[in-house]
Amino acid sequence: MSKRKGVSAEEKRTRMLDLLYERRDFFQLKELERLGPKEKGVVSQSVKEVIQSLVDDGLVDTEKVGTSVYFWAFPSKGVSVRKRKLADLEEKLEQARKRRQEVEKQVEDAGEGRQDSEERSQLLTDLAARRQQRAQLDAEVAQYKDCDPEALKALQKEGDTALEAANRWTDNIFNIKTWAKRKFAMEEAVLDKQFGIPDGFDYVE
Repeated sequence: MSKRKGVSAEEKRTRMLDLLYERRDFFQLKELERLGPKEKGVVSQSVKEVIQSLVDDGLVDTEKVGTSVYFWAFPSKGVSVRKRKLADLEEKLEQARKRRQEVEKQVEDAGEGRQDSEERSQLLTDLAARRQQRAQLDAEVAQYKDCDPEALKALQKEGDTALEAANRWTDNIFNIKTWAKRKFAMEEAVLDKQFGIPDGFDYVE
C-alpha cells in the first residue's frame, strides 16, 4: 500500500489563498480551520501557520474586531502585492547587473596593473648591480685574505654592507610580490613567470 504524498508548504499557501479569493468574505481562524480540510485538503493543524505566513507576506489582511480576529483576501490585493514584488525583483536584478559591470571594470583595471612597470624594472636592475658588487667584493677579499688584517676587516665590512643592501632589495621584491598576489589574486608561479623572476630567487646568504 503506497503512502499518500504530503502537501508542500507552498502548495498549502496557494490553496488557502485560493479559498479566500473564491469566497471573498471575512473569516475567523476556526472557520478557516474547518474549511481548509474540507475544500482544499489542508489539514486543520497547519491552517493557522499557513494563514500567518500569508499575513506576514502581505497577501492576507487581518483585523481584530472586539474579541474576534478576522482574515480576508481579495484577488485585486493579490495582484497588487505581486506587482510590487515583481517591481522589487526587477530593481534587485538591475542592481545586480550594475554590480556585475562594476566588477568587470575592476577586473579589467586589475589586468592593466599587471603589466611591467618602471619601478619593478629599476628594482631588478638595482638587485643585479648589488649582486655584481657583492661578487667583486668577495673577489677582493679573497685577494687580500693573507694581507693586512685591517684591510681585510674593512673589505669584510663592505661585503657585509653590500650583502645587507642586496637582501634589502630582495626583501623589496618579495614585498611587491606579496602585494601583487593580494591585489590581483595572482598565483606566485604566474607572477614569477610574468615578471621574469627566476626560479629559486631568494635572499643572499
